[in-house]
This record gives sequence, C-alpha cells and structure tokens, in this order.
Amino acid sequence: MRVSPAPLLALLGMLGAGLLVGVLATKSCAPPSLPVIPPLSSSVTVVHATPNVLLAVKDLARLESASFHMERVIDLSDKQSLLFGLVRSEDAILLVAVADISAGVDLQQLQANDLAADWAQKRVTITLPAPQVFHAELDNEKTYVHTRRTGALATRKENLETRARQEAEHSLIEAALQAGLLNRANDNARRAVEGLVRGLGYEQVEVKVRAPAPRAASEVHVK
Repeated sequence: MRVSPAPLLALLGMLGAGLLVGVLATKSCAPPSLPVIPPLSSSVTVVHATPNVLLAVKDLARLESASFHMERVIDLSDKQSLLFGLVRSEDAILLVAVADISAGVDLQQLQANDLAADWAQKRVTITLPAPQVFHAELDNEKTYVHTRRTGALATRKENLETRARQEAEHSLIEAALQAGLLNRANDNARRAVEGLVRGLGYEQVEVKVRAPAPRAASEVHVK
C-alpha cells in the first residue's frame, strides 16, 4: 500500500520552523559584539613561487636526442684443419646487418648542485650528465644472411650466424660512435633543455654537458 508523503512533509516543516525560532532566540539573547580594533602595526609575508627547474628538467627522464641508422656487411669464417693440418677447409657466412643505435642524456642523474638559478635575474646555468648510448637494435627485417658456404670437409657450425650477429652489433656501435653519435646527442640535448627552461620564464640560459667517459662498444648490449 502506498503511503502519502504529506504527513512526513508536514513533520519536517514543523521541525524546520522550530529550529529557526531557536536560532533567532539565541541571537536575540546574545550580548552585543564589541567593535574590532586593528593592531597598531602588522606585517604580511607574501611568497612568490618560482618555477622548479630541477624537477621540470628531470621529468624528461632519459632524453633520447640522437639516433643513427647503420648498415655493415660482416664476413665471418671458421677455419678448420684436418689430417694434422694437411687438409684445410672453412665454414663461412656473409651477413648484411642493419641496426638503429640511439644515444642521449639521462636527466634522472641530475643533482641539485648541477643547477644554479637566479629567478630575480632570470638567469640559470645547468650542467647535464654526459651523453651515452641508450640502446642499439638490429633490424631483423633488413638483416639477412647473404651467403653461407661450408667446405666439403668442413663441419658446419650452427652458431656461426649468432657470432656474426654479435660481431655486427659491436662493430655497428663502434661505427656510430666514430661517426659522432654522442656529439649529436650532446648538441640536441642541450637545445632541448634550453628550450624547456626558457619556457619556464628564464631569459639567460646556459646549458653545459659533461664530456662522455671513454667506453668500449662491447659495454653496450644490442636488443
């Protein structure tokens, strides 16, 4: 059976009227408030927030600023000798290797002492970490075995292609370094960070990059 809402509305109305009367009675009985006299002297501290440059730059994390597309032909052979060296043969492979190698600056390595900012003068100096090779990845669609030949008396080495790929990886990284990959990453990272900081309102921006430490191409693992 449906109950009419009229009695409930009437009850709520009575309660509301009672509360209003109570509030008005309380106000009428309260003593008059005294005028507020301002203090003889006062001070107010106003804080003007300046852009947090370090956090803004570190948000870029690993700034990949240069990438080279490299190609190289690897001629690898496994020399074999039989019958006390009287018979010689070989298992050989000719591999055409293509790889993408990228480098940049890891901005997560930035420390507070790498940055000197003066918001009043709109001037900031930032010293970035040294550029490094981030990754190198063989393009499997374009990397292929051009020739594979095994002598009649030679043993076919199943890992010869793997060895050729590893040799290609290291030689391509070395070739990219010699072609100036880190220098390109250095210049591009400096321009990117300078543009970011100028966007924060700084007008005099100096971005330095540390020199890369000597490293061997074998330290970089190709994906």
